[in-house]
This record gives sequence, C-alpha cells and structure tokens, in this order.
Amino acid sequence: MTEHATRSPDALAQRAIALAHKTFDIEAAAILGLKERTGDAFARAVRMALAIQGRVVVMGMGKSGHVGRKIAATLASTGTPAMFVHPGEASHGDLGMITASDLVLAISNSGESQEMAAILPVLKRLGAPLIAMTGNANSTMAQHATLWLDTAVTKEACPLNLAPTASTTAQLALGDALAVALLDARGFRAEDFARSHPGGALGRKLLTHVSDVMRSGSDVPRVAPDTSFSALMREMSAKGLGAAAVVDADGQVLGIFTDGDLRRLVEQGADLRATTAQEVMHRGPSTIGLHALAVDAAELMERKRITSVLVLDDEGRLCGAINSNDLMRAKVI
Repeated sequence: MTEHATRSPDALAQRAIALAHKTFDIEAAAILGLKERTGDAFARAVRMALAIQGRVVVMGMGKSGHVGRKIAATLASTGTPAMFVHPGEASHGDLGMITASDLVLAISNSGESQEMAAILPVLKRLGAPLIAMTGNANSTMAQHATLWLDTAVTKEACPLNLAPTASTTAQLALGDALAVALLDARGFRAEDFARSHPGGALGRKLLTHVSDVMRSGSDVPRVAPDTSFSALMREMSAKGLGAAAVVDADGQVLGIFTDGDLRRLVEQGADLRATTAQEVMHRGPSTIGLHALAVDAAELMERKRITSVLVLDDEGRLCGAINSNDLMRAKVI
C-alpha cells in the first residue's frame, strides 16, 4: 500500500490545500517574472502586429497549442484578426492558410517542438514574420524567429516539475498582455467588442435598439384626447401595456394614462364616469427615440421609477411603446 493510500482524510485535505497554495505562489511568481522581462521586444511585437495586412497566425503543440487557441480567440475578439493553425496539420496542407502578409506567433516552452521545427524553414521562405514565444533563447524556434518573447519560468507548479503549469500560465498571460496592448493601440471600444459578441450580454446591451423590441402598430395603446374614460380603460385592457398614450390627430403625444394614475384617482374618490382621456392623463410623459439603445430605455425606466416608455419617431410622433417585460424578454435586463 502506498504512502498516499494510508493518509487520513484530514491529512489528504491539508496536503491538497497546501499544494493549491503553492501552485498559486509559483504561477504568480511566473507572471511577475514576465513583468521584469517585458520591454522593447514586447513593444516591437505590438508594432509588428499593427503593421501587417493579414492576420496573426498562432501556432503551438500540446498544452502550448491549447494556450495558442485561447490567445488567437482573444486577439480576434478584441480587434486583431487572428486564427490558430495546428503545426502538425500545417505540414500536411494547412500551411496554405498562411500568407506573406500574415504574422506567425509560435508558442513552445522548450522551443524545440519537432512539428514546429519542420515548418520553420518553409515559413522563412514564405516571408511571414515570426514571433517566437518560448522560454529558451537558444532554441531552434527562437533562432529562426524575427523576434523572441521570453516566457521562461524558474519551475513548474507540478510537484514533479514535469507537467506544463507555470509555463503555460506565463504564455497565457503574455498573450493576454499582447491582446490588451493591441486593443488599446487600435482604439477598440466596448461597441466594437459587442459586435464580435452579439450573443453575449454585452452584445445585447450595446447592439439591441428600442426599435428591435418595442411594440408597434395596433399593439400600441393610444386614444384621442376626447376619448371617454370607459373607452380609455378598454384600450388599456386590450393592449396589456398597463398604460395608454393620448395623442392628437397628427400622432403627437399629449400625455399618458397608467394603472398607477387610475389607482391614485380611485383612492381620491374621483368620479371618473364623465371624464375624458385629456382630463385624467398625465402630461409630459417619459419618451425615448426610435433609434435609442434598449439599455437606455431600461436606464430611463429605472431612473424615473416607471415600467413603460413611449417611443417617438424622428418627427416626434408616437410609433411604439416598450415596457420592462419587453426588455426582460429581450434579455436586455
């Protein structure tokens, strides 16, 4: 029976926690070590990526390949066109994906990956600049590179010092730093990020307009100013918005009547039978433009503590309505 099998549950738990803490310390040290060595070469890498007409082609084998896929995805989603090409597949036709207008970012801790070494001469003949992200300045990959980025680590977090752990953390952190620097240099904005993430929460907030989710046409409760109170209530009930707009013959909004207005009038004991929409409406209702972002409508509702907003077209006429339920269905809030 091994030593590990004879440990008590408490001893196993304590060792697991101790190893976790040690892993955090080693990997944090690996990243901080990068900070001391990141300087002119990193700045040159940023300038090279900005200067190319094509894409950043990220390559790597094994764990470095997994990191490379993530780096390529981060670059692509933050304004730098990028893709991942597997070095093994590159030798069997995928090199055709790379052109002289691209920049190759090759990742390998040792810098001696056989699959990468096999294609380095071809890449050089192709004329695509090569940035080597490796921990060995004397490696084959670093020697063939246009530029070397140092990702060396003192030791791996693995107790056997074998499994790529701290080294892949360093690679990932340096890749993120490159993406962030390029994002900033390109003037990349939140709106740009949303365009490449239309299915995410940020994309919905920054790309969804009021016109995309509002009620329009006959679904918008509206009445003329001389409409009787009973007809006003029928319109509100039929459209299910909890409010009705009062508009003139030209579609200009004069006011609004809401469920809250009805509750307050009933509490006051008002005789509503002989009243008209104009007499009970609330003047100066909250409105929003047709082309505004849906998130702006949500912010307006929250600020005014209301549940619905009228939508106006470019001429200021009523063209729609939106309430909090519409925004929730669109996952804007």
